[in-house]
Amino acid sequence: MKHYLSAVLGFTIWGTFALVLKPLNTYTALDVLIHRVIFASISIVVVCFVFRRKQTFVSIHYLKATSRKERVKLMVNILFSALMLGLNWFSFIYVMNAVSVNATSLAYLICPILTTALASVFLHEKLNIGQWFAVLLSLISCIILAYGHFMDLIYSMVIALSYAIYLVLQKNTFQLDKFFTLTIHIVVSTIFLLPTLTLIDTTVPKTMTFYSLVTIIAVGYTIIPLFLNIFALKGLDSSIVGTLLYLNPIISFLLAVFYYKEPINTVQIAAFGMIFMAVVIFNIAYLHGRERNIILKHADNKL
Repeated sequence: MKHYLSAVLGFTIWGTFALVLKPLNTYTALDVLIHRVIFASISIVVVCFVFRRKQTFVSIHYLKATSRKERVKLMVNILFSALMLGLNWFSFIYVMNAVSVNATSLAYLICPILTTALASVFLHEKLNIGQWFAVLLSLISCIILAYGHFMDLIYSMVIALSYAIYLVLQKNTFQLDKFFTLTIHIVVSTIFLLPTLTLIDTTVPKTMTFYSLVTIIAVGYTIIPLFLNIFALKGLDSSIVGTLLYLNPIISFLLAVFYYKEPINTVQIAAFGMIFMAVVIFNIAYLHGRERNIILKHADNKL
């Protein structure tokens, strides 16, 4: 249950991202991104070596003690994870700046479907009929929202696929501290993104409000949710964590409608209603299947 709650909390936090992002709308998205990742890198390294020294040095010892073959596999996984995370952040900001906000919203509606599909193919995670029905319902809702916006769909696929791959890569058997792993992911992703510093307009003055909000984003909306995601994957299938990702756009949608009073149309209401139903159906089917497996396991043990 703690892994389940971790996933729910992580995506709920991301759903409220607009609360700290809206006050920064006078700055470019790229400006916010690069400060976010730099602040996140500094913060997580400090936490890692000051407050989690024991776990950090145990992880370093594990890296030294493990076999060369295992170490190479681990490094490939970590580097590819960092690359996918960096690509996700950069593509998200690029699409938000150069394409449309709708495309970025659509990405996180497509992502759970892609995560479920990748987990089924590469991790051989089994879904029951109820879960597949929920996936189909989600797919239909995404098609409805993407209708008439084909290029938005293409850009959304890049954002969604990068994070879906990142989630699936975290479902591994390496005996490495998850927080230490996340530290490497964020630091390496930041290194990948450093060349974008040349694109930032340095003439725009930065206020204390800017730095305060970026710090909150770096810690509260980057490190904490990502760690909760990785922790959740220790006890849950990737498909479950991927589907709970729908909480993010649902909460964002509710904030946009009821807090920011943004206009909506009937198609959006219908599509998001279907997505909400899909989340409920998927999780009920998952919990029912889990309970059924426990009952069958007990029955087998008695025999």
